[in-house]
Amino acid sequence: MACLLMASVSFTYAQSEEELKAALAEKKDSISAIQGRADAIQAQIDALPGWKIGAFGVIGGSISNFNNWYAQGIPNNSSGNIGFTVNAFANLQQEKFFWRNSGNVNLSWVKLDDQDDPTDEDGFREAVDVFNISSLYGRKLSEKFAISALGEYRTTLLNNFNNPGYLDLGVGGTWTPVENLVVVIHPLNYNFVFADDGDIFQSSLGAKIVADYTRQIGAIAFKSNLSAFSSYESSDLSNWTWINSFSYTLWKMIGVGFDFGLRSNKQEALNYAINTLEITDATFENVDNDLQTYWTLGLSYKF
Repeated sequence: MACLLMASVSFTYAQSEEELKAALAEKKDSISAIQGRADAIQAQIDALPGWKIGAFGVIGGSISNFNNWYAQGIPNNSSGNIGFTVNAFANLQQEKFFWRNSGNVNLSWVKLDDQDDPTDEDGFREAVDVFNISSLYGRKLSEKFAISALGEYRTTLLNNFNNPGYLDLGVGGTWTPVENLVVVIHPLNYNFVFADDGDIFQSSLGAKIVADYTRQIGAIAFKSNLSAFSSYESSDLSNWTWINSFSYTLWKMIGVGFDFGLRSNKQEALNYAINTLEITDATFENVDNDLQTYWTLGLSYKF
């Protein structure tokens, strides 16, 4: 009798568990369907004429203090880091034309104060310094293609502002093959380079290619932007930058964000070799043009 009772309880429990799992799966399917309808409505809203403005970013930081912590190389120190990233856009969509504006700022500071060394740097120092703004105007020839003009400016803000600074001005075409993806191809583009050392940093005529994908899927927002310039004069004057930003909202407007960027620029590599590493015989032919990278992980806030 006891065995029969235990078997009955086990069967009832298993049946209840399966029923609950089935009900949960049904609810998840319903949520997915609702989210799909909401995304479709949002896509229709995004396609309406008028201004669309938004921004999201990453904020991160930490501080620490050690006293007589002999196990480490600097037993008495105070350290910290703080940084933030902001991605913003202001886009105007009309029946016959569009005007897309975007900006990316990534700044951070670090400090490591060795309290046993009175000569060391005890304040915060610049660690990451990225600034990029662009403006794209297009006159539509069809729903997916437009003749366009682009202005893009890149530099640093905290250290060596506009040294170097890059200003691209060009005309050509813009292709929007799918929603949220914008591809700019400008065969006529002039890359103005501003710098104190005119022997290394040179302006030139070339082609400009930009690919930008920005999307919001539920709690996830992400943006990927590739900007490349190919000089007609010399490949030594070409450069490209690829910046990616991700944000996942956990609660209200707060979440987790991750940014990473890649860059290749031979002019910057040569300038670093000559003026920082003091390699006097460095040239475009023998300089090591290593891939430049950065990443940032921290709390995010959606504006």
